[in-house]
Amino acid sequence: MMNDEMLSQEEIDALLKGSSGAEKNEAEPQQNQETEKKEGKEVKLEDYLTVIEQDALGEMGNISFGSASTALSMLLNHKVDITTPSVSLIVRDNLAEEFPEPNVAVNVKYTEGFEGENVLVIHESDAKIIADLMLGGDGTNISDESLNEIQLSAIQEAMNQMMGSASTSMSTIFNKKVDISPPTIEKLNVKKGEGTDRIPDEDYLVKVSFSLKVGDLIDSKIMQILPIPFAKKMVSELLNPIADNEEKELKSESIMEKKEPVIQENRTQVQMNQESVSSTNRLNQVDPSSIRPAAFSSFDQTNEPSVETQNLDMLLDIPLSVTVELGRTKQAIRDILNLSTGSIVELDKLAGEPVDILVNNKLIAKGEVVVIDENFGVRVTEIISQKERIRNLQ
Repeated sequence: MMNDEMLSQEEIDALLKGSSGAEKNEAEPQQNQETEKKEGKEVKLEDYLTVIEQDALGEMGNISFGSASTALSMLLNHKVDITTPSVSLIVRDNLAEEFPEPNVAVNVKYTEGFEGENVLVIHESDAKIIADLMLGGDGTNISDESLNEIQLSAIQEAMNQMMGSASTSMSTIFNKKVDISPPTIEKLNVKKGEGTDRIPDEDYLVKVSFSLKVGDLIDSKIMQILPIPFAKKMVSELLNPIADNEEKELKSESIMEKKEPVIQENRTQVQMNQESVSSTNRLNQVDPSSIRPAAFSSFDQTNEPSVETQNLDMLLDIPLSVTVELGRTKQAIRDILNLSTGSIVELDKLAGEPVDILVNNKLIAKGEVVVIDENFGVRVTEIISQKERIRNLQ
């Protein structure tokens, strides 16, 4: 006989089952929560772009940014390399992890060839070096202060030249004209919520990262961010040219060309019949007394006053803009931005060389500068021949 305080095996089994069931019920919500988190982390780029599409997107960026690096190299007067693209996926909710440091975002919109936009992101420290080089510095005098308006404008101009060259390369790749609007620029600091509106409003984005090297000054990354639908559209046009559609258009055009002569012939016949009827009606309605011989203008130069002289008299009171040009020169943007009071701009003419006299921006004479009382004047020394004036007008 068993003690009253001792539990039977059946009671022990029942208690164990109840306990395990309770633990299982308590663990289910936590397990489901972990599964949701895991599913959120397991979103892969292959779910949206195939490996071939990723390679095509990277190669397309490699070619276009190769031209962009050449343009930037000429602006900065330093060797620039933008190579080795890598394609990855960005979750918009994780922007703070993707861009933990302050950056600069450059928004580029396509106006022709494609409908879409992308964003270039560069580190703020790299942007400061580029701005300093654009403004005539050597790229070493970099402060810890935030970028000012002049520096942002300099970076914007650099990005404008870069993306202009990139769009030209894309025109060659896609065999059609590709153009962009002037890029807009803004500071991007995700932790402070600055510039996040520049990032396309999509849950998942494609990031193409390039290695950026500028001489010995920069060894970093420049990132291109695109919405997934826009990236797929560009890759689709690159991998699947619309040959079928072109063939259909050619067939439809050939059919229309066969039909058009018949239609045109019928229209021409109808128009001829209508004109014949209308001409007969007009002849029947003309008064014979109103008919007189045709009068032609005389080519005798002795007629006074001539028609040409009368027409010229009508133009004599029209005012024209007369400009005296001392000389011209070309300067880089960095030199113009460095101009200050007392700066000297050297022109392309020697001292004492005749100046140009222009009428409505057309060269008509040359002269020398004189002083009349307290005003400058120009004494005409040479009138441009009629042949040269005509050549200047063309």
